[in-house]
Amino acid sequence: RNLREERNKITSLIADVSHQTKTPVANLLLYAQLLLEQDLPEEARGCAEALEHQAERLRFLLESLVKSSRLETGILTLHPQPGPLQPVIDQAAAMAAPRAEAKGVSLIVEPSQAAANRDPKWTEEALFNLLDNAVKYTPPGGSVTVRAESLSLVARIDITDTGPGIPEAEQALIFRRFYRGTAASGEEGVGIGLYLVRQIAAGQGGYVKVFSRRGSGS
Repeated sequence: RNLREERNKITSLIADVSHQTKTPVANLLLYAQLLLEQDLPEEARGCAEALEHQAERLRFLLESLVKSSRLETGILTLHPQPGPLQPVIDQAAAMAAPRAEAKGVSLIVEPSQAAANRDPKWTEEALFNLLDNAVKYTPPGGSVTVRAESLSLVARIDITDTGPGIPEAEQALIFRRFYRGTAASGEEGVGIGLYLVRQIAAGQGGYVKVFSRRGSGS
């Protein structure tokens, strides 16, 4: 009981701190963008661009922390309801498409008639996190494929990439909060996207798992 109470206190603290820092971070981004609109010396422009980049990274981290903390504490609850999966998949893919196009990665969404008991908003969030991750680690010229099917007891969504794969020793760890694998060292990220995916799946009575071989994608 004591451990549970301490965990709840920490989770609430994370949510409170994240919420209180949203406005200062938004202001940092605004002033960085205003700076970049000025006629700056090259060296100063580089500093302003770095400031904007780091402020954007901090904003993403805070938003992710708020989402995960609210899910954990029950402040935000999931409301699964029966419906088709295709619109949810299409919306998540649309959000991931600009990054895929800019990187030269093919994003393929296979049509599906699958339906499920799902919370559209949060399922879309989970799928986008998975797609964004797949695009991030897939090299230019590669592909990311999404397919869904209805099985006897569940609906299943597969997201497959042609990236470098995940070492077997890391596969049990990648859904932990803040965990980042060895291949992630050269990529942007804070290690919370896959943790959110697992929370969202579990909150709807589902689960997420990974299958990967080194050099053969995930």
